[in-house]
Amino acid sequence: MKRLVSYTFLAFCLLITANLSAQKFGYINSQALIQQIPQVKEANAELEALKKQYEKQGQDKVQSLQTKYQALERKQAQGELSPKQLEVEAQALKQEEMEIAKFQQEIQQKLYEKSESLLKPIRDKIQVAIDDVAKENGYTYIFDQSMGILLYADESVDVSGLVKAKIGM
Repeated sequence: MKRLVSYTFLAFCLLITANLSAQKFGYINSQALIQQIPQVKEANAELEALKKQYEKQGQDKVQSLQTKYQALERKQAQGELSPKQLEVEAQALKQEEMEIAKFQQEIQQKLYEKSESLLKPIRDKIQVAIDDVAKENGYTYIFDQSMGILLYADESVDVSGLVKAKIGM
């Protein structure tokens, strides 16, 4: 009975060792790859232009609000407003201030959505290329060096060149 357990354990260890030695690992630096893709540069330029456009709109709104606050302060200093009128106008300016804050949040959301619509197809294309390279070359795992989870890698298992070729670079 002891021999049967020993042989079973030995067979199990041999299977695990054989299984581990048959695995092939590779790595890629996806951030470096992404930065080299012309469509990413175009998408980033488009996002930057959109961001500047939104910033200009936001600055115009803030400038308008500041002008209104200054006008309200001037009217108050000159005694042109009753306390009730001052309260009503101040409340209106507070409301406008909240609208500007909401506008800024909406801009952030729109920029994120635009970024996703431009960059997701590129990321998907890279992932398909990585999957294809792994299957075609027998890799069990491909790690991403840019994510900081790769502690050591032999440069001979860098699959970046294969992925670049797969996406046509």
